[in-house]
This record gives sequence, C-alpha cells and structure tokens, in this order.
Amino acid sequence: MDQRPIGVFDSGMGGLTALRVLRRILPGEDLIYFGDTGRVPYGSRGRDTILRYARQDVAFLRSFDLKAVVVACGTVSANALAELTVENDLPFFGVVTPAARAAVERTRNGAIGLIGTAASIRSGAYEREIGALDPGARVFAAPCPLFVPLVENGRFRAEDPVVNLVAEDYLAPLREAGVDTLVLGCTHYPLLAEAIGKVMGPEVALVDSGATCADQAARSLAEQGLLAQREQGSCRFFVSDSTEDFARLASIFLGGGVDGPVERVEIQKYGK
Repeated sequence: MDQRPIGVFDSGMGGLTALRVLRRILPGEDLIYFGDTGRVPYGSRGRDTILRYARQDVAFLRSFDLKAVVVACGTVSANALAELTVENDLPFFGVVTPAARAAVERTRNGAIGLIGTAASIRSGAYEREIGALDPGARVFAAPCPLFVPLVENGRFRAEDPVVNLVAEDYLAPLREAGVDTLVLGCTHYPLLAEAIGKVMGPEVALVDSGATCADQAARSLAEQGLLAQREQGSCRFFVSDSTEDFARLASIFLGGGVDGPVERVEIQKYGK
C-alpha cells in the first residue's frame, strides 16, 4: 500500500486522455497533472529542448512526494524517457512500449501505421519497439504536426471541415499502404479518433497510446504493492499558461468537469 500521489504530465492537454483512463481504473489514487500549455507543442522542438522541458516538468512534479510518474506525452516518451528514468528514483511509465505491444497484438497483416508529432516520428522509438516485438512487422509512419494545435484550440470534431481536410491529407498514404492497425502516437489524438476512423475505415484498429500507458502503469503498481487504499482519490491540475482556457477545454478531454482548481506554475523556475 502506498498513499502517495501519481504524477502525470504532458506538453499540453493531451495527457488528460491518459488521466481519464487512470481515474477510471484507479479511482482510489490521488493524481497530480501538469500540462505545459505555455510551451505546447513539444513535437516541433529539437531533442535537447524536449529533454530540458521534460526535466523541468518532472522537477515540478517532484516537488510533491510522488510514488510514480506517467509520461503522458508521446514526444517526451520517444525522446527523453530513458534519461528521465535513469535520473530519477521513481517508476516512470511512457506511452511507446505499451502502444507498440498493443499494435503487434492487434495487427492481422503485419502492416502497422503510426502517427505522431514530427519529433516522435523522427526518433524512431516506435519502430524500434515494434521491430523488437515482431521483426516481420512493417511500420508506415507519418508525422501530423497540425493535429496538436488543432486539438489544443478545440478543433477536433469529425464534422469540422478543417479537421477532415487535414486528416485526409495526413492519413491517405497510410490507408493506401494497407495498414490494419494505427498507433495514435500522441495523447492528443484520441480526441480525433472519429475523424481518423472516417479516413481509415472501420477495419483499421486504432491504438490509444495514452490508454495503453495507463493500463500498464496500473498493472505495474498493483504488482509492486504500490496502490493506495482509499475509496476515492483526488486530482489536482497545474498548467504553465492560462488556467481559464485549460479548465474550459479540459472537460472535453475528461468527459466531465474539472473537479478542482487549476493552478498556474512558473515552470522555468524548475529543473536544469
């Protein structure tokens, strides 16, 4: 038993899709969420900048007495998880490995699509994980740089003509490649699942990287005896930019209102 909270962070609001799953499967846990909304998106940054931002995010979260950290950001998981794990004496859970495993388990023809930020795709992290699990799998990757800013600005609905136009442009080559499984390699993308599904067709399985990460974290903490023993946990929210904008859009990601105050953090004061 461990009553300490779990930290969760993302470059913006996308990590709330993972937080939503954590709240559902681990209702007794206290959760602390940080969204670096003042510097979103991370996906267009260089690796050194991503690592610096991630270290600051973790330094802030570690100002609380945490028992684990969920890196609910595909860009950070693909580019900085190894360093964060070595530098910290806490369990860290990223999105790449569980999403790769789920894709390999679900594919029927071995053709796996991957969409993510430019930095995630450039890292090759998903391809390495999928290749290690199934050397015969073929991975077709496509960066989707406009998806994150669209979602962060509330543009994700399938009936939105701009969303549909961008999704068709990004995803048509993957559809034509014949992929039967598509990894949503960014935690913002589940909000676009309906629009993505319209382009890819009903036969293509979509892998939610945030959900698979939350599932892995829950199983691992249970196996280590680190789950809290309380009926209902709490959730605190922190951002690096406007609290009002976050609170307004966060309810869409969470499927309900933000049950607590949203606080602003001067993130540059933390870390290296």
